[in-house]
Amino acid sequence: MDLQLKGKKVLVSGGTHGIGKAIALALGKEGCSICTFSRTESRVSEMKALLDDLEIDNICLAADVLDEDSYSLVERSINSQWSGVDIIINNIGGGGRWGKPDLIETDEIVWKEVYDKNFTAAMKYTKMFLPYMLENKWGRVITITSIYGKQAGGRPWFNVSKAAQTTLMKNLAINPRYASANITFNSVAPGGIWIPNTGWEHQRDSDPAAFERFIKSKFPRGSMGNPEEVANLVTFLSSPLASLVNGASIAADGGESFYL
Repeated sequence: MDLQLKGKKVLVSGGTHGIGKAIALALGKEGCSICTFSRTESRVSEMKALLDDLEIDNICLAADVLDEDSYSLVERSINSQWSGVDIIINNIGGGGRWGKPDLIETDEIVWKEVYDKNFTAAMKYTKMFLPYMLENKWGRVITITSIYGKQAGGRPWFNVSKAAQTTLMKNLAINPRYASANITFNSVAPGGIWIPNTGWEHQRDSDPAAFERFIKSKFPRGSMGNPEEVANLVTFLSSPLASLVNGASIAADGGESFYL
């Protein structure tokens, strides 16, 4: 299937690891130019080398969304080379393991940092490049949220920030100014995704038997998802073929959310 993505310019925030990396590679292989960034310089260098090897046009930057200056760096870098982007993938986020399980024992700074890393970043990058999409009368904005933004469970500061992202996408989707310009806004809500160095390995290795019971009780197919499975959905939503999908929040969880 030709997804008609060749030549599209894409910003994938946090696209050097896990889901973001899988999305950047999937869209790059469809012929898109990719801009991505991470606060970890070694990952930025590795991603740059990988995209170059695949002959994918790219901009790779070291930037941290908790540093206000990073926004102007990304904006300047994109505008100087491309003038804007056609597709925004608001992938950067996290904080689901930050703080402590109990609200009372968690400092309020955790709420702010998790909210800024998730919602504020998505809002700022969306606002940054919407004028370019309006001028070209086409665009896609996809935000990677979480099933915990759709249901209860997890730590509240993470849930609140993910629910806010979902609400942002839905509100923008019903704005006639954007919809009539062929710009869509959707959310993809992953469940448990196996990504190295995100805490799952420690959980598995500290008590393998308990981890196996956890997997069998939480995941109907008996395994967690992988980043490429999320990337497949995001790639379709990024394409002109998904023109009627607007304001949706789609779970990519293998049925896990039915157990919440």
